[in-house]
Order: sequence, then structure tokens, then C-alpha cells
Amino acid sequence: MATQNDSPQKLNKSRETKSSMFLCNEPDPSQSVICHSEFFVERLKYEKPQVFADLVLSNITRLIDLPGEEFAQLTGESEPRLPSSSNGFLRNFNFLKRKEKKVVFGAPLTEEGIAQIYQLIEYLSKNLHVEGLFRVPGNSLRQAALKEMLNAGADIDLETGDFHPNDVATLLKVFLGELPEPLLTHKHYHAHLKIGELTLFDDKGDKTNVPDKERQIETFQLLFMLLPPANRSLLKLLLDLLHHTARNQHANKMSALNLATMFAPHIIWPKNMVTSDLQGDIEKLNNGVAFLIRHSQKLFKAPEYIKDYAKAHFLGSKALQSNVSFWMFHLFLLINVLPKKRHIAESLSYTETALRELYQQVSSMPESAKKKKLIRKFEKQPGMTPSAECQSPFRRHQRSRSFSGIIKGLERAGADVCL
Repeated sequence: MATQNDSPQKLNKSRETKSSMFLCNEPDPSQSVICHSEFFVERLKYEKPQVFADLVLSNITRLIDLPGEEFAQLTGESEPRLPSSSNGFLRNFNFLKRKEKKVVFGAPLTEEGIAQIYQLIEYLSKNLHVEGLFRVPGNSLRQAALKEMLNAGADIDLETGDFHPNDVATLLKVFLGELPEPLLTHKHYHAHLKIGELTLFDDKGDKTNVPDKERQIETFQLLFMLLPPANRSLLKLLLDLLHHTARNQHANKMSALNLATMFAPHIIWPKNMVTSDLQGDIEKLNNGVAFLIRHSQKLFKAPEYIKDYAKAHFLGSKALQSNVSFWMFHLFLLINVLPKKRHIAESLSYTETALRELYQQVSSMPESAKKKKLIRKFEKQPGMTPSAECQSPFRRHQRSRSFSGIIKGLERAGADVCL
């Protein structure tokens, strides 16, 4: 059982022992190697970044509504439009001066900078019992001395007692607040607001006020996969620390929402924004960060369908045959999870695209009795026969009657080839 004295690295290591592993043949089929369950996801990310980005983005837009401009901001095609502040020039000028000094504080986030800041995180993970941790300010003189040592790249022994946990906790917030860009990035700002609006629907398809936690977790998983590597690394360490801090709230009196109120201005607010600039978004942002803290242990895993797609991408037709279940699951989500009364045209268009992709994947499988059986299931559905003359291989009429039939037919046909 984890204790408050366990470091984030040790806690992460104990959880990773439960991760699934499997045999894969690559690149030489004669040589089997052990692959982590997310091996192909990481490989896809670094070898085929555009394919990876398209895959993740398509699933994000399936879960949250991002109008054209907000989607362009998420992809980096346009500059983020955020609340304005009169202090922007001063901040940029100070950033240029800090950048020239090549220091940790105020400099762009790097793995070297994270290594320095991890000293603070590791120390705080052993002092989670301190009441008011992250809320009670530390001593300004001790903080200045510690900051100078970190900027100099020094290895610091915080166990000597020269510094109080409140000094270290306050300095961690200072570091995050002085980053040139929020840890969660400006590009993702609007997406975070939209995730907070994900709620369950009632039997009539009307929106309720009950948060849809599963969809929120799934969307955060996808969004975090788009973060720069350094941001993702530090965010994981930070949320892990805050998660265990909240679990010790009986001693430190700091709940997830208390911690979110302390950290939201430093990790998600646009730079140099004050409360009046953000107007009604403060509560959304605080609740969003609190959600991240509570569910941090689930947010840095790839959804299963992303793993399946990445595996199929590299292992080819053999993997596609064994993962027909992935395509049918994805199709099921498109038809059943999307809100019934909202964006009907977009939902049908996206579903039709998914069906076309599913048909193409089945067609690319090696010739076999199973492939012929799957193809026949497509051809038997009224209005779903492939047509080379049309942009889509499926006709647009009688769609509602055919979708459930083709899914059930494919499930029966593919049941004996799925893993």
C-alpha cells in the first residue's frame, strides 16, 4: 500500500507493474519481442506524427464541439484568441530577458528544468501532512535563496531542514506561474472549457446537469496526448503529487478543489489574466483542475481503441483481421454515444465516413473465407452496397434502418476472428 512518504516515481512504478504486456513480431517476424501495451501508440506518435495527430483530433471532435476557429487553435493553425490584458508587452519583455539568462524560472520548459523542479516535488511528496500545504505562503528570503540555487543547476539537499515545506510549495507555484505559457498551453484552453460541459443525456436525448465522467476522462486522455513531451511529463508529476496531497486532506486540510483553486491560475489561466478578465470561466477552470487531480491516475493512458489502431497500423492486415472488434466498437460509439438531438447532420456525415473507412479496412484484408463473409454482410444491407461511382461507398437513403443491421451482421461474422 502506498504511503505519503512514497515519491511520485515510486508510486508510478508500482502502478506500472499492472500494465499489460504482449508478444509482437517486429520488425523481423522471426524475432519476438515483449511490447508494452502502449508501445505502438508511442511509435505512431514519433514515427507518424501526422497520422497520430489526425487520429487523436478526430476522436476529440467526436467528444466535444469545437467550432472552426477553436479547432484551428487546437491544431496550431491559428493563434489562440484569449482574453486580452494590458500587461502583455511587459511580460514578453521580461520573458526575453529571462530567456537570455538561460535560467530555470521563467524559461521555456525543458527536461533539464523539470529535473531541477523534481527536487521540489520529491521533497513535497514526503511532507503531505503539513497543514495548509500550497495555501500557506513560505518565507520570501528562503524562497529567493532556493530559487537561486535551482537556477544555478545545483543539487539541493532539502532534508537538512534549511527550508520549510511551505517554502518549497510556494516556490513550485512560482515556477509554474513564471512559465512563458501555461502548463496546459494556450492552444488547449477552449478545449478544457468544453470538456467541463460534457454531461449525461436522459432517455429523451436531452442534456442533464450530471457530469459525464467517462467521456471527460476519455477526452482528457486524448488531449494530453497532444501536449508537448515536457509539458506532459511535468503535468503527470504535478497531478500525481496533488492527487496524493488531496488524499491526505485529513491532515493537511487541502481538498482537490482547494488545491485546484491554488493551481488553476498557474497552469491553465492565460498569462497575466486576472479574475475580471476571465469573467464566468473561473468556476469552470477550478472545477476542471479539481477533476484532473481526482482522476489523475487514469488520464495518462491511451484509450483502448487508440492502442488497437496503432497496433493495426504497424502490424498490417493480420492485426486488422484480429481487431475487427475495434472498428465495430468505434462505429457503435459514433452512432450511440453522440447526442441524439444535436448536430445530427454532422453525426451522420462522420458516421458515414467511419463506415467507408471500415469497409476499406475489410477490403484490404487478405483473401479468405472470413473476408468474403464480412463483405457479404455489407452487400446484404439495403442501401449500403459499395458504389465506385459515388464519393461514399454507401448510399444516403435508408441509413437509419441499415446501421444497426450491418453492425450486428459484422459482429456475427467477425466474432470468430477477434482476439
